[in-house]
Amino acid sequence: MNLGVLRVIAASAAPMSDPTKETRADYRHVLAIPTRWMDNDTYGHVNNVVYYSYFDTAVNGWLMDATGADIRTLPEIGLVVETSCRYLRPLSFPEELEVGIAMERVGNSSLVYRVAIFGRGDAEPAAHGRFVHVYVDSKTRQSRPVPALIRLAVESQLL
Repeated sequence: MNLGVLRVIAASAAPMSDPTKETRADYRHVLAIPTRWMDNDTYGHVNNVVYYSYFDTAVNGWLMDATGADIRTLPEIGLVVETSCRYLRPLSFPEELEVGIAMERVGNSSLVYRVAIFGRGDAEPAAHGRFVHVYVDSKTRQSRPVPALIRLAVESQLL
């Protein structure tokens, strides 16, 4: 990772909002995701690391739907440089989940998403997180502005 990307990470570092005060209404987009048998750990609940997979799936799936583009093939790609999660209550297979997506910050070369995981139909989140993309040239990995196609989708649908 280059120094420019590290500067963007430092600039985006801000405390997450208080998840106890947010509800489903605070999220502009919600994506349904089923739990899988393998998501549960030996304690009978979805393992902590799996939540990050849900965040990744929801944000990147939303980006592909919202832009109509295969984001993996764009000249500039979003690298995940930071994620965090606060666990508020356990979830377990075979529960159906919904992942809420909203914007915390739109920068020149970064997007900071707020994400939350809800049990199907629940108003209160079971987990709340932060997910940061920094855009780079797909070949050189040098920092680049957020692509216009992605910026337009974010500004028109998530702000």
